[in-house]
Amino acid sequence: MSIAEHITSYTPYASKDDFCRIFNQEKGELYLLSYLLTANREKAEQCFVSGLEDSAKGNSVFKEWARSWARRAIIQCAIRVINPRPMEEGASSTLNSRGNTWSVEREEVAAVLELGPFERFVYVMSVLEHYSIQDCSVLLGYPRRDIVDARIRALQQVGSAAELTLTAN
Repeated sequence: MSIAEHITSYTPYASKDDFCRIFNQEKGELYLLSYLLTANREKAEQCFVSGLEDSAKGNSVFKEWARSWARRAIIQCAIRVINPRPMEEGASSTLNSRGNTWSVEREEVAAVLELGPFERFVYVMSVLEHYSIQDCSVLLGYPRRDIVDARIRALQQVGSAAELTLTAN
């Protein structure tokens, strides 16, 4: 093989096989991301599968970005499935444990699952996935102020849950 053939055969873009490998190697983490967003096993599975499909057939992305692209595909799918909306002014947050969750061993996961849908999305995206407030605003389609307010509520609620766990132990 000549040098020219070797150079043109290399592609810096992630392939379908690259995404399949990422979803296989990181299935636990990617499924947990999907579950934390949806708070529902069936919807989490749906978002996991759709995230793989969207990643594999999506636009070209550099191989170095494939992992973050896979996570973003799951987030985008979960947004489509759940369609989280900010709480109305003065409305109380409803707990999200309606029998759709499994028994959770870690208090941190349980605290996230108890958040309302919009707060849960903002918390997972901004705190756990390190998305900026601007990125959250763009992906969720709501003003930055709504994102900031939801993040504050989520941090307060998760912090209160952690405090209750500490005092109970």
